[in-house]
Amino acid sequence: MMYPYLTLADGTEIVHSGLMKCGEKTCVEVHFERPKWEGFDSARCVLPDYQWLFNNGFSAEEIQFFEEFLHHNAHLLFKYAETGGIQIA
Repeated sequence: MMYPYLTLADGTEIVHSGLMKCGEKTCVEVHFERPKWEGFDSARCVLPDYQWLFNNGFSAEEIQFFEEFLHHNAHLLFKYAETGGIQIA
């Protein structure tokens, strides 16, 4: 299951998985998706290794921005992954 995290000004949705086992590590998958005329741009990264699984449509500069974003938000993404997403009343 993926949980909503944030929507950027350009319409890019950022969602994350719950906690998962990746070998000996606990990890979280973070998915980026932006609507466009012909469908979606999408990319997925696995934390804590910052391993990009795929990128379909985002530029190198956008991926660099996402990676910096992830470095600043990883602790929150792990926290919300553990609790089943952001609990907003």
